[in-house]
Amino acid sequence: MNFAQKLSSKNLFIFNLLFIGIIFGFSLAFLSFSCSTPKTQKIAHAQENPVTIPQDALAIAEGLQTAFRAVSDKVLPSVVELKTVSISRQSVPNFNGIPWDFFFGPRDRDRGPENRGQEREFRSRGLGSGIIVRYQDGTYYALTNNHVVNDANEITIATRDGKEYSAELVGKDERKDLALVSFKTDDVYPLAVLGDSDGVRVGDWAIAMGNPLGEQFSFSVTMGIVSAVGRTGGPGGNINDFIQTDAPINQGNSGGPLVNIRGEVIGINTWIASNVGGGSVGLGFAIPINNAKRSIDEFITSGVTSYGWLGVSLNDPGREILAAMGLEGKRGALASQVFIGSPADKGGIRPGDFITHVNGREARGTNQLVLMVGDLKPGDLAKFTVFRDGSSRDFDVRIEARTDQIASDNRKLWPGVFVVPITDEIRESQKLDKNVRGLFVREVISDSPAGIIGLRTGDVVTAVNGEAVRDMASFYKLLREKTASELWFGAIRSEANVETLKFKR
Repeated sequence: MNFAQKLSSKNLFIFNLLFIGIIFGFSLAFLSFSCSTPKTQKIAHAQENPVTIPQDALAIAEGLQTAFRAVSDKVLPSVVELKTVSISRQSVPNFNGIPWDFFFGPRDRDRGPENRGQEREFRSRGLGSGIIVRYQDGTYYALTNNHVVNDANEITIATRDGKEYSAELVGKDERKDLALVSFKTDDVYPLAVLGDSDGVRVGDWAIAMGNPLGEQFSFSVTMGIVSAVGRTGGPGGNINDFIQTDAPINQGNSGGPLVNIRGEVIGINTWIASNVGGGSVGLGFAIPINNAKRSIDEFITSGVTSYGWLGVSLNDPGREILAAMGLEGKRGALASQVFIGSPADKGGIRPGDFITHVNGREARGTNQLVLMVGDLKPGDLAKFTVFRDGSSRDFDVRIEARTDQIASDNRKLWPGVFVVPITDEIRESQKLDKNVRGLFVREVISDSPAGIIGLRTGDVVTAVNGEAVRDMASFYKLLREKTASELWFGAIRSEANVETLKFKR
């Protein structure tokens, strides 16, 4: 082998060695790349996000969180769960295979002596909430809604510490939907602090507590704001001026407290406006706690709430009537009827007076005025501001006690008729001649003076005691000035002119 051949072999060996080294290097690089890339990614993902929360904002949020915790710790021990049982009894049917008996039940005379008069007991259970507001002589008193305990034969109070106590109904008020129950124990429970609901404003924090949707969610806390105040139109003729909140309230929350950011009770959760499903949609309503303070004392002392009585029938007139009486822009309630011999009658208030204030406090509508008068005590001398004949006047009225008997005596309801201006719609529906002038009779109260003398719904009143009626203002002015001793109406009925009998006062 010559030198050239030797060199060529040597170069070939070196070339092969270099080729193997390159291949090995690429392999290591590939392995290094394939193994290290996921690891690098994991490390990158595990790094802390560089965005920081501003300390001043965090301090505000944590301070608010601390406040909500403190409110919950302060109020929840005073919240109770009310478990009720209502008992009803029904006759036990005694079927004898007769079709009549199967569908309608047997007649009592057809039953055997052993089955005649037998009844079965049915027990229905309910759940609500309450708040402990008073302690006296070993007895705790919890405020709740009347609809929670109204029909209950058995009431049990459960506290947050897991204990249960037999409770009794102390008093109830259907008009305000309030009730007070009591239970006795040597255990110590804190009393809720009652706030001032008159100071509640839209936008205030609102925190609702109670037992929504059953025992599984007992002693829950939800948060929102006050959405509105002075809401009316509650279910069952409730006369309260409600606090509206978007704090979630559901069935079972009834009777529980609505509290402010200071942990003071500002309302009693009572009802919600909802869709068919009945769940919370952010429209919850609470009775202002100021509406309940006097009731608590009266429940404990007498078991009932006394209401002041003015002796008027009130309604909220529509825009047409407000315009017809020159009341545009006015807020209040129209005294369309006045009870003869009532405090209002004695004090000088007359039908057609538009009541705007009580003791200087604005009455924003019928429901609030009813509530304001109801909260007056019998014997109180109250100043009523009314708008009459284009100007405001004040009348001092001595309030009397309200009873269902006196408030339902239609024979003294003066004059006992609701009239409205004749609109194009009324003229068309009643087929009235275009030349007919007067006021349309919307309703005549049965057994009232107007009803007794023969005025009818659908009549068109054209005169009062022989004086022509031009509009709403003239109608009420004639009632005030021309009916001191007697009353009669001229009217159009079925295209005929008629005159009613005369009512002697």
